[in-house]
Amino acid sequence: MNARDRDVDGRARNARPRDGLGRPLGYGAPGVERQPEGVVRSPAETVREAQRLLDAGMPFHAHEVFEDAWKSGPGAAAPLWRGLAQLAVGLTHAARGNAVGGARLLRRGADGIEGLAGAPYGVDVPGLVRWARELAGRVERPGPAVDAAREAPRLGGAPPA
Repeated sequence: MNARDRDVDGRARNARPRDGLGRPLGYGAPGVERQPEGVVRSPAETVREAQRLLDAGMPFHAHEVFEDAWKSGPGAAAPLWRGLAQLAVGLTHAARGNAVGGARLLRRGADGIEGLAGAPYGVDVPGLVRWARELAGRVERPGPAVDAAREAPRLGGAPPA
């Protein structure tokens, strides 16, 4: 094996397996399948896939779905997808026990999407802003790390059956 793992294009890419919160595990350890990168989805597919991952307690993987939308979608939609990616990473850090980083990213994501007009792609922006700010306040208080699946936000629409 090379000193550094590389992808097919020769870019450095850590090939270690990851857990459900995206933390690297030892080589050979069973891990969670990684989210494929660079997938172009419709906005509805992005929201649906990210919600599935959030509900499964995998916000790190959901952030990768939002990043794909941010990088491949129209520039006008970038603030939404970037903000949602930051919310997912904030939840990831909070679930990993990083209260400072989690709260900071939750607030940054909320600031980034606050004020977006309407409900872009059916996303409940005001509800997500409230959720993020409330969770940021809770994770800053002493206590255990949050449970990512239990704290998963609803991006929009009806809750799962």
